[in-house]
Amino acid sequence: MGKVVVNKGRCKGCELCTAACPKGLLKIVECLEGKNGTVVELKDEDACIGCAFCAKSCPDYAIVEVYR
Repeated sequence: MGKVVVNKGRCKGCELCTAACPKGLLKIVECLEGKNGTVVELKDEDACIGCAFCAKSCPDYAIVEVYR
């Protein structure tokens, strides 16, 4: 099963991935790093089913699925 990894430097907080997640595990949070004001974050890594819908919906390739 894959693990979702978010590149906060690429994320622009568009929320397309939050709508794509069937488990509702992604949330938008304030980011104090870099130029972005908000970024996506995975709320519960253990509950993620590894479907990669979030990664497929990201227009900026800010989310990738890596295999454990």
